[in-house]
Parts: sequence; C-alpha cells; structure tokens
Amino acid sequence: MDCEWRFKQLADWIRIMPGSASSSSPRSPAAVIVAAGKGLRAGQPLPKQFTLWRGKPVLRRAVEALREGGVGPIAIAIPDGADALVADMLDDLDDIVLQTGGQTRQESVRLALEALAGAEPAMVLIHDAARPDCPPDVIARLIGALEQSPGAIPVLPVVDSLVFDCNGQMQDSAPRDDLRRVQTPQAFSFKAILAAHRAWNGPLIAGDDAQVLRAHGGIIALVPGDERLHKLTFAEDFMADSPPPPKFPRIGMGYDVHRLASGEELWLCGVKLEHDKGLAGHSDADVALHAVVDAVLGAICAGDIGQHFPPSDPQWKGAPSCDFVEHAVKLAREEGYAIGNIDLTIICEAPRIGPHRDAMRERLAALLGVQLDAASVKATTTERLGFAGRGEGIAAQAVAMLVPQQEF
Repeated sequence: MDCEWRFKQLADWIRIMPGSASSSSPRSPAAVIVAAGKGLRAGQPLPKQFTLWRGKPVLRRAVEALREGGVGPIAIAIPDGADALVADMLDDLDDIVLQTGGQTRQESVRLALEALAGAEPAMVLIHDAARPDCPPDVIARLIGALEQSPGAIPVLPVVDSLVFDCNGQMQDSAPRDDLRRVQTPQAFSFKAILAAHRAWNGPLIAGDDAQVLRAHGGIIALVPGDERLHKLTFAEDFMADSPPPPKFPRIGMGYDVHRLASGEELWLCGVKLEHDKGLAGHSDADVALHAVVDAVLGAICAGDIGQHFPPSDPQWKGAPSCDFVEHAVKLAREEGYAIGNIDLTIICEAPRIGPHRDAMRERLAALLGVQLDAASVKATTTERLGFAGRGEGIAAQAVAMLVPQQEF
C-alpha cells in the first residue's frame, strides 16, 4: 500500500510530531514491527498480535516497549484490511507508520523499511510483535553494538541437550556449546539492511533479518538477550493474562561441606586465600558460595546446586563458583524475585576469616547485585570438635531472603 496515501488517510489519528517518520533526526533509532501474520497457533479469536495480553493488545505492548527504549519512528507491517483495528488500538500514539505486509515475513519487512526510507534513520530495530516485553537494556546493548558492526542480534545460550530427530527416533546428539537462541529486536544500520532486503534472492522464507544481512556480506554481532523476550506462540502463553497472585518474601537455606587437601587452591566467597591447604571439589570448591547458591535456589524451590551443575559434567571441572551464584540470581529474577539479603556463616578452625571478611562481603554483594549492608559474612569454629575442628574440611551455612521485585 502506498506510504504517502497512508499518511493522508490516517492523519486524523497518526500525529506526525518532531522525531517522526517525516522529520526525525537521522541519528534517531527507528523500528519495524512485524505484525502481518495470522498467528493461528495461539488459538485466539484474533491474530495473536491483536489479542489482549496483560490487559492490552500484544501489538500495543510491543510499541510501548520500544518507545520506552527511546525508539521512533515505528513502521508496523499489518495484515491487509486491518487498518481500522490497528488504528483503534494505537489511536493515542504518534510517530507511527502503517504498511500492509507482503506474502512473506521478508517481504513485509522490506515494505516497512521502504516506508521509513524517507526519514533516513541511521539505524533500525526489526522486532516481532509477538515479543511484547522488550527490556530497555537489551535495546541499549543492540544500539551500542552497531558502533562496531552493521548488525546485532540478542541471543541466549542453549541450556537443554539437543538431538537429531529421525522419524521419531533419536540419532546423534547436537553440540550446544556453540549454539544460541536468537531473539528480536534485531538492530541494523538502516542503509545496510535496506540494501540487503532489496537484493535478497535467497529462499522464499528467510529465517530472520540477520540472515538477510549476512547473505549480503554483513557481519552480525551477538549481544546478551533476555528471557523476557519470550515469543507468544501457543494458547498457554495467553493463559496467564489474568493478574498474577501476589508474591510474598521467600526464605531459603543452604549448607555445604568440602574437605581440605594439599595442593588445592582455597577460595571462599569468591576470594582466594593463602593457606597450606585448599578445598577439594569438582569446581573451585568455594564452599561459602555453594551454600549461598543453595539458599537462593531453595527460596524459589528450584532444586540444589548439584541439579544445575552436576559434578559428573566435565564442563564444570574447575569452574568458578561465582558463575553458579550469578545463575541462581538470574533464576530468582526470572521468578520475579530480587535478593533482599544474605546471611552467610563459615565454619572452620583455619584459616582465620576475620582479616578477609570485608573483601568477602564486597565480593558477595557484587555477585548478588545488592548493597554491602545486605551481605553478611560471619565465621565460627566448632571448638575443635568434628571434621571442621580437626581441620579436615570447611563447612558453610547461608540463609537467603528474597523479595518480590516490584517491592525491592
């Protein structure tokens, strides 16, 4: 559909303001939102991009998320005949351009890019409407990556095992270490991605826009994505549309023991201590951080450290326990919780913990993402009783308080 015609016909509800498709600064990041699909798998009476999610249409949520990230103008590829429907759900928003989509996603993106070409933006984000929750920090990472590359995409690691399916039977396993899950929005130099789409002569269905640019010779940078960018696909993705039940603070406890052995390094709370013996274990055996990890995991009922980082897995041999803490904190955040405070007790006869307590607290607070006054590190002995009293090992106990993020 002709872009100029749309500006005239929709002038009563699309207000072209400074920074819009007609007058924006060339340095302003523009965006394309792909919303021209049918969305049939979601099992909704309307295409999923127009269905209510958390009280608003999915498409509107996506537009608002990009706006919060400082993005505009925004061109939206929509199904043929959906003008009135989209106009109603976006009637109070400006800096919007509508474009009827094509027969494929790639064609829809190209048409939307053409609709923005007159504004000559320096960069553009191409986003799926079905990913309505887009954190601003992901947008910032993408835009920052464009300083070095013509394209950038958000990715997440593959955590599950992968296999090849041959007629319903497992064949070879697929290596996951080098694989990443790709999300949107994807960020590009506007001139580079427009030229790539104009020149595209690949398969009828392009995997994504990064594939289009890469086929045109462009380099694609990878930046950390976010689980909040989950794509709404199936009916169950909309089942949580009702207000979630209130969250209450959670408490978890962790306890761990490692033996002392000659020839090992001694790590406690992410700090390396000089001692005649170190702690033995599959990872760096930081007994203090292991207790903290179990406390956080316990608070969100997510099992224990052995389930997430099994000692039978060679990839964790010698691994820093700091990585385990960051993983547990990330899981808590995904469940809607932030760390309130941690109370950690280290149980040993030697070495003396007092001289290292401040450094341990600072390291622990940094790993947890909390203020120093929320990270307590204490030490005690067993009056020379038991394995700790005999200097055979070190134990640690931690209690974690998690609070709902909206209250933190």
